[in-house]
Amino acid sequence: MHFHRRLFIASLAAVAAFPALARQKFAAAEARVFPRALPVPGGVARIALGASQRPVARSGDTPLLVVGSAHGWTALAGIPLSAAPGPAQITVQLPGADARSIDYTVLPKQYAVQRLKVDLKRVELSPEDDERAERERLHIGEVIATFSLPGPESLAMRAPVPGRRSSSFGLRRVFNGEPRAPHAGMDIAAAMGTPVVAPLAGHVIDTGDYFFSGNAVWLDHGGGLLTVLAHLSAIDVKPGDELRAGERLGKAGATGRVTGPHLHFGVLLNRASVDPALFL
Repeated sequence: MHFHRRLFIASLAAVAAFPALARQKFAAAEARVFPRALPVPGGVARIALGASQRPVARSGDTPLLVVGSAHGWTALAGIPLSAAPGPAQITVQLPGADARSIDYTVLPKQYAVQRLKVDLKRVELSPEDDERAERERLHIGEVIATFSLPGPESLAMRAPVPGRRSSSFGLRRVFNGEPRAPHAGMDIAAAMGTPVVAPLAGHVIDTGDYFFSGNAVWLDHGGGLLTVLAHLSAIDVKPGDELRAGERLGKAGATGRVTGPHLHFGVLLNRASVDPALFL
């Protein structure tokens, strides 16, 4: 009698625990999905599309990365740091069908503010430097517009160098009381000469010595997903090179407009700078 009662109570406990176990397994599975969903300015929205065929998804005129299988497709929308919280939408189209809209919501996020007193020479450009920076801005705009197929096989990135984050993505800097552009990448503390590796398999689409970024390497991973590694002391690759994840591309340094050696690691999705931490 007592045995059967204990068995009955144990069965009830198992049934009661099942939803909690299911939630834990679901949370664990979600933690392995990259990029992690964070629909805020500078984040990534994961938008379910359904459909048995791979659809084409766009944000405005910009194509989006679509991942999945015949069991269901998902659009990954990079949200610009300048995006206002509130309603947003993408368009989706299947072959031979009319485009339809799917709505989603951009949630608010407050990034930290860093107020600094700095030498004016570090923030006020000479006419020559201003002209150079503008030329480079236009060139980088063309690089950022890269969209190639197929998309990446994996979206889980590795850190391009070991080390602590010395400056986080989205940090809003105020120099001498004047707001400046928010930080569009993750800074990782790295000693001069530390090897820098590709965070994900891809091919080199641009290298150069830029006024702000110093020596930089741009990688195309497919589907509008790009990464940039900047302030390098040495570049060991050239445009057109194919790299495996973890393959060396240069050395950490202090080139460009910096105060010390470190690596700037940027991730762009559909031309929007997004938080690299969502991919790591």
